[in-house]
Amino acid sequence: MTIAPPVVRSAPPTAARGGGSGSVSWMAWPALIAFTIFGIVPLFGVVALSFTSWNGISEQISLTGLDSWKTVLSDPGLPHALWVTFLIMALSWLAQTPLSILIGVFIAAHKRYRALLAVLFFIPLLLSQAAIAITYKMLLDPNFGLGAGLGFEFLQQNWLGEENLALGVVVFVVSWQWIPFHSLIYQGGVRQIPASMYEAAEIDGAGRVRQFFSITLPQLKYTIITSSTLMVVGSLTFFDLIWVLTAGGPSDATRALAVDMYQTGFKAALMGPASAIAVILVLVGLGLALLLRRLGGRDATASQLEGA
Repeated sequence: MTIAPPVVRSAPPTAARGGGSGSVSWMAWPALIAFTIFGIVPLFGVVALSFTSWNGISEQISLTGLDSWKTVLSDPGLPHALWVTFLIMALSWLAQTPLSILIGVFIAAHKRYRALLAVLFFIPLLLSQAAIAITYKMLLDPNFGLGAGLGFEFLQQNWLGEENLALGVVVFVVSWQWIPFHSLIYQGGVRQIPASMYEAAEIDGAGRVRQFFSITLPQLKYTIITSSTLMVVGSLTFFDLIWVLTAGGPSDATRALAVDMYQTGFKAALMGPASAIAVILVLVGLGLALLLRRLGGRDATASQLEGA
């Protein structure tokens, strides 16, 4: 007589974890509520305000339909503001990404002096952009700044008074402040790469440079996408640094979209068109974030250790 083996029924995965999805969903409610109150509700408010006419002071808000949008889209200054915004975005990305990767790889080694450097690199992030802008504005003053004090003629230029120089200063200051942040992101990414990959490469005779381009950079693919997304979307909100440094000048050379929004809303007291510009900023940022995610492929959120 043949005895059939007993059937062992495994518990569902949710039961094995003890609590299932219900224990996870309620933990997400505080974050969801906070995001709704401080993110979704104000966004809908700005969208609604873009269809009105309001000076920002009076209690009367008049519905004007698409008038604010027509004013913004027909403004010849909008393409220029978009161009300046994308130019600052592209130049700052080109300046920050290579340096951030190199610094991140350097400080990823488990050595004490490199850990100390990582702490020192983090200092610019502790300062406000307004304070940094005031400091650089004083240092770059052609009459009383660093160049005049040290007697360096190269530094005694009108850095903030000429169009190309002012834009370069904005990109330099932005990069100086945010390179440490992205370096820490790359440091964490490098430390997740298995050491066995480098050991195998050394056995095959690969040097440090070959290991960097053949192992480190490919393994940092998703880290680069994450860092680039933060960098690109964050560059859309640069206002206080640009405003303190140049106030959008000279000749609107640094008048980015965020500065244009401020001048339209608070200088010209046109909150309707300013809200329309704010919505454009949100749409541009959302589009860029989705584009970068698509460039990363379907598995943009996958672990970089997959297949290691």
